Formats: sequence, C-alpha cells, structure tokens
Amino acid sequence: MSALEWFAHKPLGGGIFWIQERFYESGNRANIWLVRGSQRDVVIDAGLGLRSLPDYLRAAGLLAPADEAEPRPLLAVATHVHFDHSGGLQHFEEVAVHRAEAAALLRGDNYEAVTWLSDSEVARPPRPGWRARHFRVPPVRPSRLLQEGDEISLGDRQLTVMHMPGHSRGSICLHDKERKILFSGDVVYDGSMIDWLPYSKISDYVASCQRLLELVDRGLVEKVLPGHFNIFGAERLYRLASNYISQAGLCHRVSTCAMKSIASIALRITNPRVTS
Repeated sequence: MSALEWFAHKPLGGGIFWIQERFYESGNRANIWLVRGSQRDVVIDAGLGLRSLPDYLRAAGLLAPADEAEPRPLLAVATHVHFDHSGGLQHFEEVAVHRAEAAALLRGDNYEAVTWLSDSEVARPPRPGWRARHFRVPPVRPSRLLQEGDEISLGDRQLTVMHMPGHSRGSICLHDKERKILFSGDVVYDGSMIDWLPYSKISDYVASCQRLLELVDRGLVEKVLPGHFNIFGAERLYRLASNYISQAGLCHRVSTCAMKSIASIALRITNPRVTS
C-alpha cells in the first residue's frame, strides 16, 4: 500500500490540514495536523508510521505552493511520545519533542511509548505479512528539545510551547496566540482523559487543566485542534477541563492507581524496558 492510499487529509483553511491514517480504525487513531507557514511547515504528531507521512505530503502536493521550486523546511513536533503520535517520527529529518521525553524517544522505549496495537485495529495491513505484534516505535534522535515558552517560528505565524504534563510527563500543547488556536495533543480532547498510564500524574493533570481554564477566561483560545476525535471550541474546552478538576478526588485517585498498576504490568510484559 502506498502512502497516498494510507493517509487522507482535509483542508481547514488558514494553512492548516487535518490528516488521518485511513485504515487505522481505533479510538487510539491520532489526529495529525499540518500547519503551513511562509518559511517553515510543521507537522504536529506523526501517527503510527506504517507508511511515510512526508511521502504522502509530497505526493498530495501539500508541502509547497505551485510557484515554489523547493518545499520549505519541514519540522515534525510530537505533542508526546505515545506510539500513536510518535511512530511516524522516524520518517522525518527534523524532529522536536519536550525534553522530558527526549531520552525515551532516543532509546526507543516502547514502555513509555505505551505501545499497544492489535491486528483488528488495522483494517488493511500496510504490506503483505504485516502483523501488529511486530510493531514498535523505533529510536529517533530529536533535533530540537522543547520546553515551556519556546517559540516555533513558521515565518508568518508562531506556535508557543505550553508544557502540560498529566497524561504523560512531556505532554505539550502548541498555542497559536494570534489566531487563538490550541493544538492540544492528548492534554485534552472531546473524550475521557487518560491519566492511568505509567507516566501519568493526576496532580500535574489538574494543574494543566487549570491552565486551560485560564486560557479560556482570558479569551486566548477559540478553537481546539486535539490529538483525537473532533475539533471543538472554547466553551467545550472549559467544560472538559473543569469536569476533570472536579472529578479528580480521592475515589478517582484510588481507582486510577489500580488501573495504572494493571496497565504498567501489561506494558512491561509486551514492551520490556530499554535502559541503554
């Protein structure tokens, strides 16, 4: 299967494209965002990597206007290193990730990447003989380490890095302040927020949700482009963040601790730790 068959995209206007892996039929299927700028293009999250995303972008004519002989530099930014967002980073020359998860990406740590993929989730295998049990996120050396407050310049637009741990220790959002757009990764999406993975932390998640509420209160976000499911607005963002905060009490912490233990054991069995 070619990259052109594996992916599909939808233009949203303003130089933003919504890309998905057509045959990965799972709630874990991550949204991929291409943001085009006057001097640089940025891909936010990269999917599983079963086919080359850069190949698709070139074949679909998404990397440069027709009047440009050469495409602009292309940077892949991972909102975090979980497998459904980071598997495709291997196909990019320039990769950025928060410094808290850079070592895990560099060593190909599929325990921290929480790699968990089944054959039933892939409607059409990317190549003959492919099996989900062989899937791993390969080691990738980041070319840029991100931290809170960093600016990613695309020329005519700037994306500000917001470190928002909780779902994972290196989770980030990217904020286009001028256009009031938030690329939220898995910090928040229109679904149940996952805080029971090995490097999840409820107290961090509460603090991150409080920051999301502040963005809405200050009128800094009008549209959220999340890591999963559909786009939503400021009112829904406020509700999702406030609901998480209100539910993060003792009962939630106890049940989450039990789920975290089970998930950790399962992931250790399927993804032995890589320590060097």
